[in-house]
Parts: sequence; structure tokens; C-alpha cells
Amino acid sequence: MSTRELVVLGTASQVPTRHRNHNGYLLRWDGEGILFDPGEGTQRQMLRAGVAAHDINRICVTHFHGDHSLGLAGVIQRINLDRVPHPVTAHYPASGQRFFDRLRYATAYRENVRLTEAPVAADGPLVSSGPYTLRAAKLSHPVESYGYRLEEPDGRRILPERLRAHGISGPDVGRLQREGVLDGVTLEEVSAPRPGQRFAFIMDTRLCDGVHALAEGCDLLVIESTFLDADARLAADHGHLTATQAATAARDAGVRHLVLTHFSQRYPDPEAFEREARAAGFTGELTVAADLLRIPVPSRTP
Repeated sequence: MSTRELVVLGTASQVPTRHRNHNGYLLRWDGEGILFDPGEGTQRQMLRAGVAAHDINRICVTHFHGDHSLGLAGVIQRINLDRVPHPVTAHYPASGQRFFDRLRYATAYRENVRLTEAPVAADGPLVSSGPYTLRAAKLSHPVESYGYRLEEPDGRRILPERLRAHGISGPDVGRLQREGVLDGVTLEEVSAPRPGQRFAFIMDTRLCDGVHALAEGCDLLVIESTFLDADARLAADHGHLTATQAATAARDAGVRHLVLTHFSQRYPDPEAFEREARAAGFTGELTVAADLLRIPVPSRTP
């Protein structure tokens, strides 16, 4: 059975704590792994979480602040040390090319793996073929920052009772799915629409159009909530969200499972973020992220 889950490697903002590493998130999507924002210490967190370099097919960096990118050097070198057998693609803001270059070649090592650089310069699709579309949207932060959204194509769900009613079974089912019609019976007659699943990753930003576009209709949304409401002015000044703002955006977007993360070290009580998110009216599934947590993508809606 295919696996779709988020592996949380780190959840701290700016400064790691005793219990929170710098950022790092691996999305397992069937047979592919997408590593988001590998901050300092990500390689060790991967070891603790049971994530191997071989699990990484794509790296997505939202922006080049250290807590979101300093782990790139170690991760890239580990990919090469372990001789990952497949190519790896890296997405990051094009304006930060000099930072990516410095991190990629921070020290001497032997390159054994093809790493394709695919910088992001504008909103829009980055990958538009295969099992998903990967999109980017610009966020609002003191340095250029992009969020990412993964969309599975819509499909159709076969209804066994309708197949039986039309006497269709065995290899004919596959033929009907491939060709769309079999002996006068159309695929639409024996199936129902199956919306593709949606995932989004939103880090350091104020509320902006990009936040809303990325979050719309997501099954699983990972979003920063660096501050609580008492420090809303501080959040705006530094280009961040509060838990209330993140939860309100998720509520308005119809998000099914909200994951709050990227917490300031000033707050000792993680439950305060959940209280503020619920007070904002978000009623879906809610997780206040912790290091090494595994969060499954919600099951499809019936």
C-alpha cells in the first residue's frame, strides 16, 4: 500500500532548543520523498527519524535564512556519500542562487549523484507531469520566500456494485479504465469522481495572497505559527504569522488537517498554539508539530 505521510524533523524558529531542532520536513508521497527546508542538524534528525538519503528525490527550500537552509550542505553531501541511485532536484528562490552555491560546495567532497538545480523565479507550476503537480507561490517575508503546493490529479473511483450490474469483471475492468468505454458502457457509468489530494507547505510569511492560494482546499497544510496573538505586532514586523492568523487562513481555505510549526523559543507551552487556533474557529484536525512526529495525509473523503 502506498505511503503518504509527513515526517517532522525539526520545528524551531531561528534558534533551536533542547527539544526542537531547526526546521526540516520530509513528505513521503507514494514512492517519492520531498525534503522541505533542511535547517542545521537535519542530517542527524533524519537518522533519528529513520529517514535515509535514498528517500530524498526532491528538495524544496522556501528561503535562505539559516534555520531553513543551513542543513543543505550536509544533506547534499550525504546524498553523494550514500551514492543515491536516482537524480535529485532542488528548488529554491532564484534570488538566493549565491547562497545555494555556497551551501552546495561548502567543503570538498566527491559528487556521485546528479543534482538538478531548478530555481524558482515566479508563481506557477514547477513540475506538471507525472503523479503530481508541484506549484510555488511567493510569500511576504524580509527576504524572498516561496511556499509550495503539491496537487494530485483528479481521477475516478470504481464502484464495484455498478461493475457487477453491467457484468464487467477481471481484465475488462482495466480495459475500461484505459479506454473509457467497453461494449457501450462508459467509465462514468461505473465510477464516481475522486478528487486528488492536496498538500501545502508555508513557512516564514505575513498573511498575503500566496498564503491563501497555497492553502485552498488542502488535505494537509503545514504552516508556520511563530508567534501567539500577544506578539502580533512583532510577527508583522518580522514577516511571520501568529497561530490565530495561520488557523484563520486554514479555516477559510477548508483545510482538513492543519499542522502548526516553526515556534519561537519564547513560548514554553505548545498547547497555547492549539488554544489560539481553536479560538480562531478552526474545527478540522489539528497538530501542534513536535520533532520526529509522523503525520499521515488524511484518508480520501468518501
